[in-house]
Amino acid sequence: MSLKGLLAATALTGTLLAGALASSGAALADPVKVGLVSTLSGPSAVLGQHMRDGFLLAVKELGGKLGGQETDVIVVDDELKPDVAVQKVKGLIERDHVDFVAGVVFSNVMGAVVKPVTANDVFLISGNAGPSPIAGAGCSPFFFSASYQNDQVHEVLGQYAQNKGYKKVVLMAPNYQAGKDSLAGFKRHYKGEVLDEIYTPLGQLDFSAELAKIAAAKPDAIFTFMPGGMGVNLVKQYRQAGLADTIPFLSAFTVDETTLPATGEAAAGFYSGAPWAPNLDVPANKAFVAAFEKEYGYVPALYAAQGYDAAKLIDSALKATGGKTADKEALRAALKKADFASVRGNFKFNTNQFPIQDFYLVEATKRPDGKFQTQVVEKIFSDYGDAYAEKCKMK
Repeated sequence: MSLKGLLAATALTGTLLAGALASSGAALADPVKVGLVSTLSGPSAVLGQHMRDGFLLAVKELGGKLGGQETDVIVVDDELKPDVAVQKVKGLIERDHVDFVAGVVFSNVMGAVVKPVTANDVFLISGNAGPSPIAGAGCSPFFFSASYQNDQVHEVLGQYAQNKGYKKVVLMAPNYQAGKDSLAGFKRHYKGEVLDEIYTPLGQLDFSAELAKIAAAKPDAIFTFMPGGMGVNLVKQYRQAGLADTIPFLSAFTVDETTLPATGEAAAGFYSGAPWAPNLDVPANKAFVAAFEKEYGYVPALYAAQGYDAAKLIDSALKATGGKTADKEALRAALKKADFASVRGNFKFNTNQFPIQDFYLVEATKRPDGKFQTQVVEKIFSDYGDAYAEKCKMK
């Protein structure tokens, strides 16, 4: 047979095979595409690593499928740069034609990408960042949070400080949206005196000047929000300065499973707030933590848990729509049901599509195997919604 004849025969065979598959209902559907946006470079990369690994673990457990559909997860690094994130998100939408964008660790990045995503009628599922503008007047039917609203975790420590009777405190956070939300959250339930509000540049690693101010102020406690490498340095410097012996250290996203491998004993006994901890007594959580540690060899943080839940949320919605994504109203209704077993236990969406859930005081502890993790000390809020939902016009 000539080359021309061989090519023609091959093409005919392929056509016949495709026709046979289609007539039998076995034609392969286009895979569901998810663009997973995470911070995977720089000092804060560990946060994004946890979230990425949690999301991918859920997809792996589901056989590489979400809602029974073959799934492509396209992971991109936002580099903790809003302009970079916007360009990469536009690529996900315009080039890759993703059905969902998920992830996003930092609120300045979320603030930049939320409109480019939702304006294109693409669902954005937050795996962490929950800035107040999106929870309130800027809410969108195409935005769902699989995490929390920024203020809420910090409110845990404000309520705890109030319960403990601390009369005066110093507050410290990076100078960006999540930092501002964190201090606003703490003050929502704390009625004592705030001696000072210290805002630092995002990414600052030397806190000697700030610690000198705190020592001079002599507060009953300090509350801080310093994620990633910032938190590692702050905790070590705080302990080295001897302040931990006289001024209780309260924090959120500063002492957790992303920083504990680096801080170790320096953070032991420090209290934080969270809607989850590795030892939370929930069947889905026990299975998740065991599977995560087996898969990756390290203790999952809240970012990992929320990434895992974000994937399970998408899976639950696609199951309800039969894997179809074209009918946006049907897909939104399915997402709103949150019909999946969250690692946090009870989970439902408020009118602004942020979770209503429990929040806990957690403590950094050393496990019998020598690894560090946070553990639940007490529940501070039950079935707790955020303060901005009433400003959202959605129903």
